[in-house]
Amino acid sequence: MRVGIADHFGWAVAVTASPDHEVVDRRRIELVEPDLTPAPIHYDRGRLDVAGLTARVAEVRASVGRATSAALDELAAALPAPIVSLSLRTWPLDFPEDIAIQRQAPHEARADAIMYRQVLAQVARDRGWEVHLYVAKDVVGQATSRLGPRADDVLLGVRARLGPPWTKDHLTALAAAIVAG
Repeated sequence: MRVGIADHFGWAVAVTASPDHEVVDRRRIELVEPDLTPAPIHYDRGRLDVAGLTARVAEVRASVGRATSAALDELAAALPAPIVSLSLRTWPLDFPEDIAIQRQAPHEARADAIMYRQVLAQVARDRGWEVHLYVAKDVVGQATSRLGPRADDVLLGVRARLGPPWTKDHLTALAAAIVAG
């Protein structure tokens, strides 16, 4: 099974595809525990000093680790076969780790999303899953090319077969799972 993720602040759409690209599971997963800010850099950078923001980010990152682990364990337990890979939207691998830098433009706009992807990647690696990174604007086209004449049925027919919800996030996550295969 291959899982594609389309993440947002604090939650994500996860679509699981079989080796023949059939959607086996689709769900929203929570990536942070309740009552914590889903975006500490974005929301708290203006009211906390660097030390306070560093502590807040550490608190949220730990919560994201726990919530993500629980969500992916629940997903894995519900599937008919083991997960072999998780696909995530790419991020700059040289993104600064220093909170004092992350809180400044242009980094603050991306820091929280990158934190979620880094934690998702680590949780997947901890389970022995491959981690694939995708470029959101390219992945549907890549999946279409890979699928050839089956593309419309696999990528677009799924909405008719499964019904709502099936959004652009679902399509992107499915395409990412297909490209990872």
